[in-house]
Amino acid sequence: MFDFIEFSLLDVLDILLVAILLYYIYKLLKGTVAINIVIGIALIFIIWQVTLALKMEMLSGILGYLLSGGVIALIIVFQQEIRKFLLMIGTTNFTSKRNFFKQLKFLQTEIALEVDTEIILDACENLSKTKTGALIVIERTNSLDFLINTGDKMNALVNEAILQSIFYKNSPLHDGALVIRDNFIVATRVVLPISDSTKIPSRFGLRHRAAIGVSEKTDAVCLLVSEETGEISYIKDGEFVLFSDYTELNEKLRKDLM
Repeated sequence: MFDFIEFSLLDVLDILLVAILLYYIYKLLKGTVAINIVIGIALIFIIWQVTLALKMEMLSGILGYLLSGGVIALIIVFQQEIRKFLLMIGTTNFTSKRNFFKQLKFLQTEIALEVDTEIILDACENLSKTKTGALIVIERTNSLDFLINTGDKMNALVNEAILQSIFYKNSPLHDGALVIRDNFIVATRVVLPISDSTKIPSRFGLRHRAAIGVSEKTDAVCLLVSEETGEISYIKDGEFVLFSDYTELNEKLRKDLM
């Protein structure tokens, strides 16, 4: 019945690679305003294909020019997401099986440990009460190995007492950021890239600029405690995420780490 359809192994590989590409695009854009732009472009493309099939030459021509001429505009709009994607590819060590499959997290969701957000937030609350400054970076899809190498490597299961002791003011490990991967503290005293954005209010110091900087360049999320005010901030995609209370913050964090 379907003898006229030619389907080879290369077609299967082609579909698989496109599926992987679309998955990465979704992971990069998930939770951002850019996802709405992608949906809009997809709708225009579908309408363009329909007008081509119906031979509506004038409308299909206009939509065709709109899509072909918008490549440069798309690069400008998605420059942050493109930078994250290229950084993710550039920092992947394909000679290491662990690092390679780390980038393909959807292949190992069953064996990856779930980050215990409640323990992390409890530690942040206690640090907030004593106005102890803290900066916690939680890895998601993008590998943070290039940052981990700047600090002191660890391999400790996330624990409230350990988190608080690391950021204790007299601790030799309190300077810099702490990185969490798969519910393990993998590095302390990590040096983060500082954001040069002019939109950051002057009342925020280097700790906030560092959190914004790393979340601009990767898809990691950051929790920080202000040393001046004790205020807890949640930063994602280079922006402050607003929340009303501990429960809402925990829900947002858990959702972002899924």
